[in-house]
Amino acid sequence: MIALHWPSVRGRARADAGPLLLVAVVVAVVALLAGATPPVLRATSDEATRDAVRRAADDAAVRVEADWPDDYGPTGGRQRAPLLAQDVASLGHLAQDDLSPELQAALQTPVTTVSSISMAVTDGSVQRRLQLEYLRRGDGGDPRVTWVAGKAPGPSTSDDSIEIPLNGAPWPIHVGVSEAEAAALGVRPGDRIPVQDDRRTPYDVRVSGIFRPVDPGDPAWRLVPWLLQPAANRDGLGSTRFGGLLSDESLPDARLAFRSDQLRRGVRFDADPDKLTWASAQNLADSVATLKGLSAVSAERDTSLKWATQLDSVLRDLRNQIATATPQASVLLLALLAGALLVVSLAADLLTRRRTTALATARQRGAALPALAAELAVESVAVTVPAAAIGLALAAVLTGSASLIWVLPFVVLAIAAGPAFGTLAAARATRDKRAPANRSARRWARRTVRLRRAAIDAAVVLLAVGALVALRQRGIETGLASAAPALGALAVSLLLVRLLPPATGAVLRLSLRSRRSLGLFAAARAAATSSRMLPALAVTTAIALASFAVTLQATTDRGLSDGAWQAVGADARLTVGLEASGSTADIATRVAAAPGVEAAVPARVVESERFIADSTSIVARLIVVDTAAFRRLLAGTPLPGLPAPAGLTAADGDTVPALVRTGDGSLRPGLDFRLPLQTNSAIQMAAIGVAPAIGTGEDVIVVDVAAAKAAGLDWEPDTVWATGSGAAAAIRATGADGRLVTRAEVAEDRRTAPLTEGLVRLYVIAAVTLLALGLLGFALAAAAGAPERWETLARLRTLGLRPRDTHRVAAGELLPVAVVAAVSGPLLGALLAWLTLGPLALNVLTGQVAVPVTVVPWWTVELVTVGALAAVLLAVVGGESVVRRKRRLGDVLRVSS
Repeated sequence: MIALHWPSVRGRARADAGPLLLVAVVVAVVALLAGATPPVLRATSDEATRDAVRRAADDAAVRVEADWPDDYGPTGGRQRAPLLAQDVASLGHLAQDDLSPELQAALQTPVTTVSSISMAVTDGSVQRRLQLEYLRRGDGGDPRVTWVAGKAPGPSTSDDSIEIPLNGAPWPIHVGVSEAEAAALGVRPGDRIPVQDDRRTPYDVRVSGIFRPVDPGDPAWRLVPWLLQPAANRDGLGSTRFGGLLSDESLPDARLAFRSDQLRRGVRFDADPDKLTWASAQNLADSVATLKGLSAVSAERDTSLKWATQLDSVLRDLRNQIATATPQASVLLLALLAGALLVVSLAADLLTRRRTTALATARQRGAALPALAAELAVESVAVTVPAAAIGLALAAVLTGSASLIWVLPFVVLAIAAGPAFGTLAAARATRDKRAPANRSARRWARRTVRLRRAAIDAAVVLLAVGALVALRQRGIETGLASAAPALGALAVSLLLVRLLPPATGAVLRLSLRSRRSLGLFAAARAAATSSRMLPALAVTTAIALASFAVTLQATTDRGLSDGAWQAVGADARLTVGLEASGSTADIATRVAAAPGVEAAVPARVVESERFIADSTSIVARLIVVDTAAFRRLLAGTPLPGLPAPAGLTAADGDTVPALVRTGDGSLRPGLDFRLPLQTNSAIQMAAIGVAPAIGTGEDVIVVDVAAAKAAGLDWEPDTVWATGSGAAAAIRATGADGRLVTRAEVAEDRRTAPLTEGLVRLYVIAAVTLLALGLLGFALAAAAGAPERWETLARLRTLGLRPRDTHRVAAGELLPVAVVAAVSGPLLGALLAWLTLGPLALNVLTGQVAVPVTVVPWWTVELVTVGALAAVLLAVVGGESVVRRKRRLGDVLRVSS
């Protein structure tokens, strides 16, 4: 049994309370960060899931539609169905029954709708249109209204089984209108609204009453906002859409008044973000994919349910982002742990240097090495474990929980550092091995030491190279790959540190030829201390990893900006609604003439068009545009320009030239492919150039409008791109109905997305912490060499060296480590970022097609690094000068003797 000498344990702890407290602070801070990061990442993933569903809005909604059953009567006419409202309600119940329990729990109360076609109001020259709507919530009630005039719409006949001829007069429909719309239309209860469809077929629409919504914020009204307020430009530029509210009693009459394809029924389930977590969203995506797989084909003309939603795509994109963000957080945590372990080791080395005499004395008095190791281990545990517990407790307070995954290995290594250094120092101080008298034996011993060092260096380098190769070939999700930046920084720093003794030796030889004694003294001290590998290694590695984190932050910020340009394609993009697409060219003309607009180009954009190349189906974004105008627009943006190959604007016979871009390379210049049409025919196409990446995704095909028209390809523009500071305002001023997306809003949305914001915050925290660890390591290295430095300077003082000159000598001794860290640290961090940006997949978070360009804020990194190291250097030299000034002359003389 090992007997511990407790007075020695307490005495060493009291004597070295300062360094031990410093170790405790480092352990507590690292335990806080390492313990809080996994819970924060889980919470951020949950918030990102909810945020993605909120941002997706309509895309995250689950919709189902079904055609109407035939309503032919016994004599071949159309028969009125008095219970039609119940049949429509049953559609919602059938839809809910098809949903899995997990999907039902994640969706809000459904809203069943019946919508008519949009009809033109014929009582004036103003473009006014009317669309009839029926609403019913899944809880069995309609959105509540108060009838301020007239009454609720009722049936047009008391004969529930009436059958009308197919070519009879327009069947009357009773509707309600809101107060705002009644005032705009100038109608009262009992009035008729003269309307007709695009074929000039008239309809008999009668106002039964005027209503006021009890709760305008009811989610059901959001689906059809034109029921409450006139909606501008919903049916074309300059048009205004009004809504007519149908009731349970008037819905059967609307069914008689319209053809089956003029009255659509469906159910909408909005996702409930508050009920979603990242774990539940993964199961939800599988349920949605299964639901869509079992859905009926939209071309089938029957009453089967036809499901449509993009919720699975939204969650799939989110899954890719989280799968990218999680390993990136691991990379930063491993870098942080590596820097912290080096600093803890440096602190342990400092403690060992201060205790070398005491440990050697204890060993000479009979203390066994296992006993000394146990005493040091007890001290290390007493310092490290409470500090780690404090850090974990703070993490639990701040985040609600704390993780031990990263903390436990760090604590074990931190505990082992002190006993390892102390035991080794005690063994070396008391070993009785003598130097051999034979010269060849001494040479062999030196070679053996060099070979051991070379083997260690080679092992570290090979491990770093293996991790980097694994990262680049297998991706960041492999186990060793996450440690590639930390191992790379450690390996390169180790090689640089090995070059420090020869470099300082060369400087010393040059100083011997100089007449300046201060330079010689400083070079001699630097050469004497350059063999200490750990200080320079710890400082350089920490600075390099801090620079790596800063480079990731700057690259992400630049990538978010470039990704916004790519996603929008200009400063602003308007996607015009289907019903208003005929006015797109006019909108572009008006926008181009507005102040602050540099260019505006209309285009037709089909997000998912199917092409065939070598019997392979390819889904890509089709852009039909005036390529000359589009080229001028792109020239004013940071986006890649549009190439201008010969023959792009004219079809070669029946073949349409195109610019192509596909992520898998299935389409490339020189290949022929075709665009299938609905009529079992296809348009032949030839790839003659590379298309720029516009929009989300890599698969893009650009066709000139002139060539498209010549080949008979449909070209009805539905998109307007505009550049210039006033582009967004100009589009808004047109009042055009559609979806306006601005580059600034996209960039801001992506920057404030939970995952991106959390990861950027982690970049900054890691960079600041690693820089602080590097500076702390530099201070510890200076403190470790302080006794020897004081002894040398004291001797020089007795020879007439002035106090001011001793400051310069001390600074010269510490300068090599600071120079190596300040020069090579940022360069190494930038190199690691450049090597790992592709595998880190930052483009998944920035929304770019390609890997973002590495951005290194050289001035910021160098100024901060050099300034911080210089400040610490001056503080150390000044502090030591103050301490030496308190020494008495007798102490100096005794040292010099």
